[in-house]
Amino acid sequence: MLWGIIKKNDQIKSISAFLLACMAIIAIPVFLTGEPAEESVEHLGGISEQAIELHEEAAEIAIWLMGITGVVSLITLLMKLKKHRQTNLVFVLAFILSVVCFASMARTGYLGGQIRHTEISSTGAADGGQIDKKTEEKKDEKGKEKKEENENEKKTGKDDD
Repeated sequence: MLWGIIKKNDQIKSISAFLLACMAIIAIPVFLTGEPAEESVEHLGGISEQAIELHEEAAEIAIWLMGITGVVSLITLLMKLKKHRQTNLVFVLAFILSVVCFASMARTGYLGGQIRHTEISSTGAADGGQIDKKTEEKKDEKGKEKKEENENEKKTGKDDD
C-alpha cells in the first residue's frame, strides 16, 4: 500500500486495501482455533500457563486491530468508488493501521512460539525461566525416585542372601 501511496497509483492502493480486508476475514477462524489449541496443550508437561495467557491476550489485541484495519480498508474502497475527496487520507490511515497490526500479529506469533519453543526466549521461557525450573524439578524428583528404588532393590537383594 505504501508503494501505491508514494507512486499515487490507485490500482495498487485498491488491491492493497482489498487484501487487508481479506486478511481481516481470514484472521477470524485463525483466532477461533486458539481456544481449542490451548485446551490440547495446557495439560502437557513443560507448558507454561503464563505463556499461554500472554499469547492469548496478544491475540485478542491483534484480532481487534486486524478487524479495525479491515473495516477501514473496506471504507477506503467504498470512498474510492464514490470518488470521495478524502480517500487518499483514509488510504494513509489504512496503511498506518496495517503497520501497527503487523507489529501486533508478529508479537502474537512470537509469544505463541514461546509456548512450545522455549529456546527462542533469552530466559529460556516466556515466564522468566519457570518452564525450565519446573522441568528440572521434575527431573530431580524422578532421579530421586529412581535412586530410592535402586536402594530398595539393593536392600531387598541383600536380605535375600
